[in-house]
Amino acid sequence: MDIIVCIKQVPDLQQIRIKKETREAVTEGVPFLFGEMDKNALEEAVKIKEKSGGKVTVLSIGSQKLRDTVKEALAAGADEARIMVDAAYDTLDSGPKVSLLGAAIRKIGQFDLIFLGEGSADNYSGQTGPRLAHTLKLPLLSYVKQFEASNGMARAVRNMEQSLETVEAKMPAVVTITSGINQPRIPSLMQILRASKKPIIEWKPADIGVAVDLPSQRQISVVSNLAPVEQRKGIILEGAVEENLDTLVNSLVKEGVLRS
Repeated sequence: MDIIVCIKQVPDLQQIRIKKETREAVTEGVPFLFGEMDKNALEEAVKIKEKSGGKVTVLSIGSQKLRDTVKEALAAGADEARIMVDAAYDTLDSGPKVSLLGAAIRKIGQFDLIFLGEGSADNYSGQTGPRLAHTLKLPLLSYVKQFEASNGMARAVRNMEQSLETVEAKMPAVVTITSGINQPRIPSLMQILRASKKPIIEWKPADIGVAVDLPSQRQISVVSNLAPVEQRKGIILEGAVEENLDTLVNSLVKEGVLRS
C-alpha cells in the first residue's frame, strides 16, 4: 500500500521567546521540526506499511532548513521524501500550499492514501486536509483516532468530541489524523544513520507544473502575533488558611475559577 504523508515544518514552540516590551514572539534562531500530529500521521502510515507492505513517501513545503528537518521523518520510517524549498514558502497560507501539494501529488501519481495531521502545531487552522481532498476530488476522513484499510476500503473512527463516528470510504482517500491515534516512535541511532542514505527529491514549482506567483495568492494577512497579556489581581489574604477559607472560595467563585 503506497501512502503519501504531508508534513509541515514548524518552529519549536518550546523555544520561542516573548519580548517583554512588546509581547511579540521571537523566532530567530529557533530550530524547526515537524508538529506532533504530523508525527502521528507518519507513524500510522509506517505501521500500515509494516503490516501490509508498500511505500511511505513524505511530502513537505518549507524553507531551506527543510532539507535537514525532513531527515527526521526518514529516520522515523518513511522510505523517501519529496520536498519543495523556497524562502517564500514559510509565509504561504493553506490555499497556495494546497496548490503546491496537489500538483506534487499528481506528479507522484501512484498512491492509495494521503495522510496529514489534523492541524499544524503553529496555527492549527485545520484547512489543508479538507482543501486538498477537494482539490484532488477525493473522499475525506477527518478527526481520525482509529484507522484500518483493506480490500480497497478505508475505515475510520472519528473523534467528534461528544461522540465517536465510524465511517468508510473507497481508496484513494485523504485522511487527517488526531494525536490520540498512536505513540510516534523514537528513531534509533542506526535508523538516523540510515536516513541519510534515503532519497530526498527536491522540486521547484516548474517541476510540478506550477508557474504562478504563489505568494501573491495569499488570502490571509497576519496583522499581529502577540502573546496574551497576563494581569494578576494581586489580592493577598493575611492570616491562617482556615480563617480566610470562605473569603478565598468566594473570591474564586467570583472570578469564575470555581462554581458555587
